[in-house]
Amino acid sequence: MLIKIGFDIAYAAPQPTPMVVMLSVHPSRVADLLAPENIVCDAPTPIHYYHDGFGNWCGRLVIPSGRSVLSNRATVRDSGLLDTEMPNAEQIPVENLPDDVIVFLLPSRYCEIDRMMDLAWSLFKDAPTGWGRVRAICGYVHNHVTFGYQFAAATKSAHDVHAERRGVCRDFAHLAVTLCRCMNIPARYCTGYLGDIGVPPDDTPMDFSAWFEVYLSGRWFTADARHNKPRIGRILMGRGRDAADVPLSTSFGRTILSGFKVYTDEVVEG
Repeated sequence: MLIKIGFDIAYAAPQPTPMVVMLSVHPSRVADLLAPENIVCDAPTPIHYYHDGFGNWCGRLVIPSGRSVLSNRATVRDSGLLDTEMPNAEQIPVENLPDDVIVFLLPSRYCEIDRMMDLAWSLFKDAPTGWGRVRAICGYVHNHVTFGYQFAAATKSAHDVHAERRGVCRDFAHLAVTLCRCMNIPARYCTGYLGDIGVPPDDTPMDFSAWFEVYLSGRWFTADARHNKPRIGRILMGRGRDAADVPLSTSFGRTILSGFKVYTDEVVEG
């Protein structure tokens, strides 16, 4: 299947401001693009690209004073398959994990393992290890937290989310990631496009989405505590320890987000 993706994101700056953006499709999905992405700024400014420490594709630019709009349109070929499920996937003992996976067991800015450890073990110590434990964690978070865009807060951590019992997709992911790490299951935060494909359409404005991945049986699997069921058409943009590693944009100076539109639509072929 083909999926059209894109965005128009506007920033207002009182003076020329350096910025790093993470708005490209992840390198693992570049081969699925029908044509190379071309992220443009309506104010002429060059964008320099580099790979960060997690392998994400980042762009550096200086937006001029006033209003600037970053835009992108692309088409991605996707399998059209639901997220992979493997009920027999096994948890790997910590001492046998690859070196590059260990970082996804450690605390991070939004995932305070030390504050959640006792709760996690009281809830999930009797759940089947591996896939069964991940499913138990996703089910718990899905039922414990109420979704709403009005509940978004940039400083909200997993511990805060659990206490408040409300949040947006990144909050569901942070809480689930934290609980998985508490149970010695490596988990990493993901962000990208996820349209209403194979599900009833949502009338709320489209946004980027957050989910997470767990390391079981020697590979990474997608998990989603907000929706708590396999979905079609995820287009990955970035991975990291938590949202602090994959911000859509980082401004090195004062800027205001003045416009935000995201597009994710299935292309009807025929």
